[in-house]
Order: sequence, then structure tokens, then C-alpha cells
Amino acid sequence: MINMKTLLIKTFLGYFFLVFLHAEDFSYNIKTNKSTPYVKEAFILTLELNQSNKAVVLLFNFSLKKSADYDFQRIDIEEDETYHNLHIKYTYLVYALKSGKVAIDFELVKKVTTDASIAYSFSGDRDNVKTLETKDSKIHIKPLTLKVKALPKGTQVVGDFKLSYDIEKHQAKAHEPLPFSVTIQGRGFPPVLPLLVKEGNFTTFEESPILQSVPKDFDKENLVKYTMAFSHESDFSLSPINIKAFNPATQKSYTLFVPKQDFSITKLPFQTLLDKSDNPPSIILDLSYLEYLWKYLIVFMAGFATAYSLKFSKSVHLNKEENPLIKKIKAVNSTKTLLQLLISLNNPSFKPLIAKIEKILLSKDKAYFKGFQKEALNLVF
Repeated sequence: MINMKTLLIKTFLGYFFLVFLHAEDFSYNIKTNKSTPYVKEAFILTLELNQSNKAVVLLFNFSLKKSADYDFQRIDIEEDETYHNLHIKYTYLVYALKSGKVAIDFELVKKVTTDASIAYSFSGDRDNVKTLETKDSKIHIKPLTLKVKALPKGTQVVGDFKLSYDIEKHQAKAHEPLPFSVTIQGRGFPPVLPLLVKEGNFTTFEESPILQSVPKDFDKENLVKYTMAFSHESDFSLSPINIKAFNPATQKSYTLFVPKQDFSITKLPFQTLLDKSDNPPSIILDLSYLEYLWKYLIVFMAGFATAYSLKFSKSVHLNKEENPLIKKIKAVNSTKTLLQLLISLNNPSFKPLIAKIEKILLSKDKAYFKGFQKEALNLVF
């Protein structure tokens, strides 16, 4: 039986051997091209691994740890697999996302194997692949701490960018969509922003921005396109768009700008909103039955209050069924025709429904005509 003293000696020797192997197997070097970058300013981080123990075969798995404090992308890896003399260089493009001290953490796994194990793993055919046996160990690397400089207050975009915009026309008919697009292009942190246009006295339709971003020359080349459209029933204006930007290379702020835009809207003549043919024909109300009803109620009011209530409810129902507006709503056979009818009524009760139908039509989604028609009927009374 192994006594406690022998166990402690073996444990210590084993620990010492592992530390020695770790120290002698390889060396590493971490460096960056900037020690004090701005928030969202690109910098390059490299890690070099050099094998020092020639008696073993080394493999490595390396990456930066994910964090809300920084964003990163590996842009290059160089390997020199000289026999038992491995050299690897990893290159990362990194952006700090907050100011102050930012610690970059690492994940490194060392894999130790032998020539015999490698030869064995390649000895099978493609239908009988043999697993390479390795002894894996996680290697602790001290985090790299950077001092990140804050951006000027209100900065929305970081890098060297230019803005262009396109408006097809400034005149349209009432409720006709006016397409509008903004493109931001240049080098730096991808300039994806919230809604460019705030709410105004017009209807806005805005799609998610389309981003194209590729690493180039130790930064990223970006192209972001914002697509939107506006519509209104009368003349309206689009307020200026001001995007505050900062270029770390020159340490200067600048503004990406879209000037105020004025749009002229032609109101549609009332006649064009209605069908030329009266189909189905207008309903002529016959109110003669009211006289009979009134006499009936006077005679029997005292003793038949309950019957009076039932008769009154029935008359309201009949009046609703014979309402010409109900007939016209039921007569339309498409969402577009229903929209034209509701607009022509100029009734505030229908405005929420009109806005809902316009949004469905302009987005080219399937218009649920029956649902819109039912909602319009419910709004009559």
C-alpha cells in the first residue's frame, strides 16, 4: 500500500513534470499595432506560437474569447509545419466597444501527440478513418489589457465614410409611395444605425439596412444601404438627416448629411375614387313602415313595454341592413377598391383601417380583403 509520503512525492513530481513540459513545449508572443485605440477603431492583434520541445508533435486550437466589450474577426493564419518545429501566427482584426480598460481574453488548447499516433491515424482507408490520439490541455494566457479612448459625445459612426442618397421624384399623387434610399460607404466600423427618419406628418415604410462588409488593409470596407418610402395625402417635408461621425485616423469629427426635402402631393379628384357605375344600384329607403310603427307604439305603449323594446331592436337591425353605405362596402370586390371607397368618405372613424390597408398594399404582402371588408362594416355603426 502506498503511504501518504510516497503519494505526495509522486504528485509533486507529476505536477513539476507537467509544468516543465508546458514551459519547454512552446513559447508564445502577443502584440497589437495600437495600445490606446478609440472605441470602434480597428486594431490588429497577433499571436505567435513557436515549438521548443522537438521530441513531440504539437497541435493548437486558439481563439479570442467572445465578449460584449469587443468585437473580433480572424483575418489570417500562417503555419510553418517543419518537422517537430511548428510555428503558427494568428492575426485578428479587433474593435473595442467601450472606453476605459478593456481586457482581451484568450482560449488556447495545446494538443500533444507522437509520430506513431499520426501514422496510425492515416493507416485506415476513407471508410475507416482512425481518430488521432492527443493529450489536450488548456493553457492559461494572461489577458491583454488596453486603454481605450472615448469618442466625442454623440458620435454615431466611426471611420472614414461618405454618404449619398437617391430620391426618384418629389411630386406624387395622394398616398402614392415616394421611394428614398441612403447609402453610407467607406472604411471603419460597420455603420449600421437605427431608423434614419423619425416619425413625421407622413407615413413611413422602412426596410432593414443591407450591409456588405469585408476586411481590407487592417480595417473593414463597408457599404450600407437604407431603403424606405414615404406617402401622404397632402404636401409634406422631410427634415434634414444629420449623422455625426468621427475619423480616428485624423482625430476629427464630421457630419454625414441629407438636406431637407420638400414633396408636392396632388390630391385625387373625388370622382376618381368612386366607381363610375352604380353597381349594385343605390338603395331607396322606404320609411313608410315607421308611421305604422309609431301608431302601434302609441296605442300599446302602456301595457306592452317589453314588446316595444323588441320592436325597436328589430328596427335598428333593419335600418343597418338597408344602409346604402353597408351595401357599397359589401359590393366592392378588391382591397384597392375598398381603400378608394373609404378614402372618399373622409370619415375619421375609417382612418386607422385606411392606414392599415395602405401599409399592406405598399409592402406587397397578401392583402386580407375579407378581413378588411368585415372591419369596415363593423365601423359603420
